[in-house]
Amino acid sequence: MKLAQALQERADLNARIRQLNGRLTNNALVQEGEKPAEDPARLLAELNDCVARLEELMTRINLTNAKTKIGADTLTSLIARKDALHLRLSAYRSLIDAASRTAARAARTEIKILSAVSVPSLQKEADAMSKQLRTIENTIQENNWLTELL
Repeated sequence: MKLAQALQERADLNARIRQLNGRLTNNALVQEGEKPAEDPARLLAELNDCVARLEELMTRINLTNAKTKIGADTLTSLIARKDALHLRLSAYRSLIDAASRTAARAARTEIKILSAVSVPSLQKEADAMSKQLRTIENTIQENNWLTELL
């Protein structure tokens, strides 16, 4: 199995677990003398199976990521770099958005609001980070489809 396939299965299992959790909640109580629409014991068994499979996949994915080399880096370090870059880019975009909102003045007596940062400079940096993020994400995706799951 390729790493990318395991990642897809992990996403499917997470969605299935959320769904089972909702179904369990919906069938936790019934009116006296009635039966639930679905058997909670069967749902719990299915949930436990899904969680066990998810645990196995997560372990194998993490081991594969830690052992897979991409140049001088591991896939794990590349994923960490991508996540950190995404956080940094998000903060930059929020700052650019906030700094771009200046209040219009209706009269000369109103307070003038100015940007405390250089929006064009920050936008240039954000654009460079976006390009770097796309490159890293493409590299990760490519390797996910080339790497066998351990």
